Amino acid sequence: MRSNISRALASLSLLAALGPLSARAAPRAPYSLPWQLRPTAAVSVVRSDTSLALSSADATGDSVTTATLLLVSYKVTPSLAPLVRVGYVDHAPGTGSPGAALVNPVLGAIYSHDLSETLRLGFFLGFTLPVGMGGGNTPRAATAAAARSGVLTRSAMDNAMFAVNDFTVFPGVGLSYVAGGFTAQVEATVLQLTRVRGEAVQQDKARTNFTSGLHLGYFVHPAVSLGGELRYQRWLSTPSTVTSEELRDNLTVAAGPRLHFKLSDSLVLRPGLSYAFALDAPMKTASYSVFQLDVPLVF
Repeated sequence: MRSNISRALASLSLLAALGPLSARAAPRAPYSLPWQLRPTAAVSVVRSDTSLALSSADATGDSVTTATLLLVSYKVTPSLAPLVRVGYVDHAPGTGSPGAALVNPVLGAIYSHDLSETLRLGFFLGFTLPVGMGGGNTPRAATAAAARSGVLTRSAMDNAMFAVNDFTVFPGVGLSYVAGGFTAQVEATVLQLTRVRGEAVQQDKARTNFTSGLHLGYFVHPAVSLGGELRYQRWLSTPSTVTSEELRDNLTVAAGPRLHFKLSDSLVLRPGLSYAFALDAPMKTASYSVFQLDVPLVF
């Protein structure tokens, strides 16, 4: 009898010891980080993101634009990560003077919610501070043109940063499926732009914009993933700049590889290079080719 009791107690002790191990969550499947869509996870990251756009137009000739964005996000809880994003644009048009501009900074936050082991929702709310260069009633023409050039350089997905006369509020939501090295993600965002300065040069008091996208990614090796992205932008209102239907929306696609280096237990470097091109006007008409170098450091 005593031996049976001893064996039972030993079994309970073993189960108690193994319990914490078995209760630990299994490591999540690797997530393919989108190129221009937002991540659905709340993370602490410093992210340098530079897009180089080559374009040509009959009226202005060949242009080169570089838009560099820097994002810093800090995870204050497992689900919530406030962020700040700043940007700089350098524009060399085919004709006319080159220009450069610091554009509107973004303040916002991502809230992540797991629906299951494979499905995750990412909610976003952001707004811009309308302090970017090239705004107001008497902007320097080359500076204002540089700020505007950032729109198409970023596939019209980050319009709030380049609308330097506007205060913009933009909520959004993303849904990702992650399993077995494969990632599929969709996203939608509504941007409400309200003019706060520059009434002499900007006719519209308010504008409403919509952006969406699909990202597909796959890890061909633990250190290498391939990702493709379809992006769509559309004006829901009709600003004065939308003088034809071909100026109302943009459809672009991007693809490229990303590397994943674990520098330490808490640092992961995930550099990637993608190429994007347009599927319709106005970017296709202007023969846009966009190269993006994205360097996130997750900590």
